[in-house]
Amino acid sequence: MATATAALGRVASPRLVMGYLLFLTVASLLLFSPRAAAQAWQLCGNTGNYTANSTYQSNLESLAKALSANASRSRNLFAEGSVGAVPYVVYALALCRGDTNATACGSCVATGFQDAQQLCPYKNDAAVVYDDCYLRFSNQDFIASTTDNGNDNIILMNTQSVSSPVQAFDAAVVMLLNATGDYAAANSSRFATGEEGFDASYPTIYGLTQCTPDMSSADCRSCLGSIISAMPGSLSGSKGGRIIGTRCNFRYEVYSFFSGAPSLRLPAASPPAPLPSPTAFNVTPTATPPGRTRTKTGLALAIVLPIIAAVLAISFVCLCFFSRRRKQAREQTPSYSTIAGDMESIESLLFDISTLRAATGNFAESNRLGEGGFGAVYKGILRDGQEIAVKRLSQSSGQGIQELKNELVLVAKLQQKNLVRLVGVCLQEHEKLLVYEYMPNRSIDTILFDPERNKELDWGTRFKIINGIARGLQYLHEDSQLKIIHRDLKASNVLLDSDYTPKISDFGLARLFGGDQTREITSRVVGTYGYMAPEYAMRGHYSIKSDVFSFGVLVLEILTGRRSSGSFNIDQSVDLLSLVWEHWTMGTIAEVMDPSLRGKAPAQQMLKCVHIALLCVQDSPVDRPMMSTVNVMLSSSTSSLQAPLKPVFFIPKSGYYSTVYSESYPTASQTTGAVSPNEVSITELEPR
Repeated sequence: MATATAALGRVASPRLVMGYLLFLTVASLLLFSPRAAAQAWQLCGNTGNYTANSTYQSNLESLAKALSANASRSRNLFAEGSVGAVPYVVYALALCRGDTNATACGSCVATGFQDAQQLCPYKNDAAVVYDDCYLRFSNQDFIASTTDNGNDNIILMNTQSVSSPVQAFDAAVVMLLNATGDYAAANSSRFATGEEGFDASYPTIYGLTQCTPDMSSADCRSCLGSIISAMPGSLSGSKGGRIIGTRCNFRYEVYSFFSGAPSLRLPAASPPAPLPSPTAFNVTPTATPPGRTRTKTGLALAIVLPIIAAVLAISFVCLCFFSRRRKQAREQTPSYSTIAGDMESIESLLFDISTLRAATGNFAESNRLGEGGFGAVYKGILRDGQEIAVKRLSQSSGQGIQELKNELVLVAKLQQKNLVRLVGVCLQEHEKLLVYEYMPNRSIDTILFDPERNKELDWGTRFKIINGIARGLQYLHEDSQLKIIHRDLKASNVLLDSDYTPKISDFGLARLFGGDQTREITSRVVGTYGYMAPEYAMRGHYSIKSDVFSFGVLVLEILTGRRSSGSFNIDQSVDLLSLVWEHWTMGTIAEVMDPSLRGKAPAQQMLKCVHIALLCVQDSPVDRPMMSTVNVMLSSSTSSLQAPLKPVFFIPKSGYYSTVYSESYPTASQTTGAVSPNEVSITELEPR
C-alpha cells in the first residue's frame, strides 16, 4: 500500500489524494460504527425487593460500572462478578453477541443495568436482553454453576408466520441451529453463525448460537440442545425467534441479522445449478514510446489508477451492501411478542380479590385517591409493604373475559420509564381491577393548579415533565411493539413519582373500552373537552396526531399554570389557546406564564416550549409534528421552527365563532350523555 501511495503522489494531485483518503475515512466510520442498543426485553425475578438508597442498590451501581468495563475489555465480550456481602450481595453476568465490538458491548451492558432497574423497579433479580447483549443481576448466586441456564428462559417470537409448510420450515431451522450449535461448542469463543438454503419464498434462513465462554464444550452443546429442542413447540412456523437463557441462547431469522460472513453454510435440499464463472479480461497497459520518463509515468498510471479504481469500487460496493443490509434489517425487524416465563400468561399478573380488599381496606373511602374516566382509584399497601394504586373499572368493556385478559397482557408489556407500570389485575366476583405502581405525588393537576403547591414546580422540574411526557408518547406511538393512541391525555392522567418524573397513566385503556386502534373513525369518543383535537371531537377521526394536539394543550397548561377550560360558551372567559395566541402575536407571551416562573426561567427556552406547543395544536393533523420530531425540537438548541398558524379553537374578542366550529360542534341536545368540560372521560357523541 505504501508503494501504491507513493506512485499515486507522482501521478495525482494532492487534492485527489486528500479526497481519496477522506472517502476511505468516512467509509470506515460508516462500516465499523458501533450499533446502538435497541429495544429491551426484560424478565423480573421474584426473590424480593430492595429499597431506594439501600446498600443493595449501592452495590448494584458499583457492579454496573465494573461489569460494563470488564465485558468491553474481555476478548470474548463476557464478564461476571459480585459485590458486597450477604444479605446485600449482588451477583451479575453480562454476555455480548460475538459479532459486536467492544465499544458497543460496554455501552449495551451499561444501558442494560439502567433499563433493568427501570423495567423491574427495585427487584433484587432482573434480566434484560437486547440484540447486542444479555444481562442479569440477582441476590442469588446464579454464577457459581456454569451449567445453570436459569429457571425461566426469555422467548421472543416474530409475530409473522411463514407461508411455507410449517413442518418443513421448522425442521430446516432445527437443522441449522444444531449445526451452528456444534460449531459454537467446538469454538473457544462459544459463538457461531450460519446460513441455510430453503425454498423460493425464503431463499435463506440465518441462525446464531452462543454460550458463555467459560462453559466447557460439552456443557455448551448440552445447553444449546435443550433450548433448540424447544423450538418446534415454542416458535413453530414463526419467521424468526429467539430463546435466551442465562448461559446459552439462539436466534434465527429469514433475513441476515448478524455481521460478517457466516461460520458455516448449509445447502438447500435441491441446490440450484451454479452459474458459469464470468469471463476474465486481461488489460495490458500501453506504454508511450517516446522517452523513458514518459514511459515510467504511463506505466505508473497504468498500475496505480486501476488500483485506486478497484479500492474505490470495493469501498463503494461495501457501503452499498452494508447500507442495504441495514435498511433491510430495519424494514424486516420483526414485531416480537415476549413469552418470557412468568410474563406470557395472564395468570402471572393475577391478584386475588381478598389481597386487594385487604390492601385497600375493602376499598375504603379514606383510601380513595380520585375518580378517573374509567373508574375510581384507591391506594393500597400489600403485605410486603409495597404501595400500589388500584383502579376499579366502572365501565363495561364490551369484551369477553378472555379478550380482556389478552389485552391486559399486551398493556402490561408496555414498559417505559415515563409510563405508569401495570403490575397486576384482578378479574374475580364481577370486579375488574387494575393494579399499578403507586405515585406519591399524585397527578400533575393536583400540584399545578394549586396556588400553594405550584411553587414546587420550578422551571427545571416543568421542563423535565414536558420532556418526559414527550418521550412517553413517542414510545406509545412509534417505539413500542403495540402501537397505542392514548385518546385522553390530560393533566390528571400524568402522574409524578417522588422525584417528579412524569408517568403517563390510562394508556391502553381505550383499547379495553371499545377502542379499536386499527380504525380511524369511531362513534365512541373517549376523551376530555379542552384537550381533544377538533377532528376527533367533531367527527370521531383519531390518530396519533390527536394525542399530539392534547400534548400541546398540556404543555401550555404546564407553562401558564392555567387550566384549559374546554369551554365554547361565549359568555365564559377566553379559552387558554386563544389567550396564548393573542399574547404570542403581540409579543407579550411572558405575561401569561405562571407567575411563579417569571424572572426564574430561561426566556428563550420557555419561548421555544410555547412555540412547540402551538405547532402541536395546528388545525390540520398533517401540520402537527410527530412526537419523535417534538423530542428533537425540545433537545436541540439549534433547530429552526416553522411559524405556527392560529390555533383551531381561537375565539376572537368580538365574541363569535367561526362558522365551521359553531355548526359542527355538538350541542347538549345532540349528545347521548352529559358533557362537562374536564370531568367526563367517555362521551358518546351522535352525529347530526
